[in-house]
Order: sequence, then C-alpha cells, then structure tokens
Amino acid sequence: MKTILITGGAGFIGSAFTRYIYQNYPGYNIIVVDALTYAGTVDNLPVKNWQLQDERFSFWYGNVLNGELMDTLISQSDMVVHFAAESHVTRSIYDNTQFFQTDVLGTQIVANAVCKYKDRLERFVHISTSEVYGTAECDHMGEEHPLNPLSPYAAAKCGADRLVYSYYATYDIPAVIVRPFNNYGPRQHLEKVIPRFITSVILGEELRVHGNGQSARDFIHVDDTCRAVDAILHAPSEKVVGEVFNLGSGQHRTILSLAEDITGLMCSSDNCYIHVGDRPGQVMRHTADASKIERVLGFTPKVKWEEGLARTVEWYKNNESWWRKQLWMREIPIVTASGKRELH
Repeated sequence: MKTILITGGAGFIGSAFTRYIYQNYPGYNIIVVDALTYAGTVDNLPVKNWQLQDERFSFWYGNVLNGELMDTLISQSDMVVHFAAESHVTRSIYDNTQFFQTDVLGTQIVANAVCKYKDRLERFVHISTSEVYGTAECDHMGEEHPLNPLSPYAAAKCGADRLVYSYYATYDIPAVIVRPFNNYGPRQHLEKVIPRFITSVILGEELRVHGNGQSARDFIHVDDTCRAVDAILHAPSEKVVGEVFNLGSGQHRTILSLAEDITGLMCSSDNCYIHVGDRPGQVMRHTADASKIERVLGFTPKVKWEEGLARTVEWYKNNESWWRKQLWMREIPIVTASGKRELH
C-alpha cells in the first residue's frame, strides 16, 4: 500500500485530484495538507467534513511554510503532488505578499523535505501554471516557450517552477513539473472567470468582461488534469523525471466568446455582458502545445468543451449552498496604471 501526499488538497484542482485518487486507487493511503485559506474548504474532500480521518485518508490543517510538518508528512510518503499555492492573478495585484510566501518559499520548504527523503520517494510532481509563459509569442506555446510572467502571481509561480527544476538539477530529486493551462469544472472559486460568469447568470446579473473581451485562454477540464497527473505519477521514471509537461486542449477561446457560450446555455438575452477596463498584467493569449505529453505518455484530453461547460453549469445550478458563501469575494478592487480604481 502506497502513501501519496497532496498539498493544497482542499482547493479546486487539488481536491479534484484527491477525490480522483480516493476513487481510483483504493489501495493507496492519502494524506492531504491544506491551510484552508479562502479558496480551500474541507467540503471539497472525499470524506465527510466531520470525519477527516479514515483507514486510508488523513487530513492535516497546516501550511507548507511549516518545515517541521512538511518534513514529517513527506517522510511518510511514497509520492508527493504539490498543488498548494495562491492562484489568482487579480488578487496578486491587490495583495501580493502571500503569493511569494506560499508559492516560492512554501515550495522551497517542500522541496527541501523531498530532497531529504528522496531515496524513498518515487515521484514529486510540482503543479506550475501556463501563466509563467506570459503572452504567447507563437501559435502554440510549447514547454520551451520563453518564461515572461506578467503578474505577481505568474512571477511567484515562475520562481517556484524554476526552483523545483534547480533542485532536480542540483540534488537529483525525482521531480516533474506540470504546467496546466486554464482549468475549469465543479468547485472552482467564484473569483475565477467561468464560475463568476455562471453564478452571475444564476443571480440575474450582467457579466463583467475585461476590456474588449479579446484576451484568450486555453481551457482544460479539471478531470483531464487529474488523469494527466495520474499518468505522470505512474509513468516509468526515465520518461518523466526532470521533464516539464504542458496540459491544455490546443485551442484558445476569447473571454467574450466564453461569456457568449455561457449565456447561450443559460439565458435567452443576447446582451447580458458588460465591458470594463483591462486588468493590469493581462495576458492576451494562451494556446497550449501539449504534444509532448501525448508523445511521451499517450495522454490526450477526453472532455470536450461543450460537454465540460454544460456539466459545470449544472453543478453550479445544483450546488448553490456551496458557492453562496463566496459571493462577497467575487470582485477585487485594484488601481489600474492610469490611476483608476476598478472592480475586477
């Protein structure tokens, strides 16, 4: 029986992966550590929130900045998947200190413990982000695309990404770096664009679209991300250790088209979105070249956009009690380069 440690396992992607492992690997022990900041909740976990221990699952309310705790938990683990991070571009503009503490220093503390117990660890998967690339300089962004982070969040994740690689190069830890493009699906915090748009329609509000709505992102369903991380965890080490893998669909969608897709599913009005000023640090386009993971591991996304979006809309329609408590956090006040104060 193997033990897998999942940091940030009560957040959006982390909890989806926790539930995936719990359901698909009944022979695994699972340890989740999460600081339960605003974006994480025990309601996301695969066991009842009043029963956070069972014969194969244990939850630790703690922070990756706690070196003694990370040392203890990693010493008990065979695999580590590191999701824990602050992860919202706009919030990083509003208040960036926590981003560098958690994303960079927290990753250093985790990597130090991995280094200490590398002889017993089979795999250390670090979840990075496509935001490290900045705006696309070519049609599809491969793993060799220059790293040009455009926001404090992206810069913090870029620092963590390269820190993990430096530990692989220096200490030979069994690290793999994953750069997911924009994830979507159930249980995503309302600060993110898809759940914010969906809940705005449910509440009868207009949708807020940045600028002219032409900034574009590559969206991948969280279920596909879980499958990809699973494939990386269980691949032969010679195929993946020391490597970087993009996860994306290879197709980009403008934020305006995203608003149109959601309103097309949920309402009859052709004019239920509005425009606001562009957000500072805005990436204009992300489009993944995910051919490497297909070539190395045979992985391709399974969830089609139309299917994934429809499923996501239905989840938010049916789980209002889960997301209503987040309504006050959907909008963040920031001051633009021109000095104008706007809600984003």
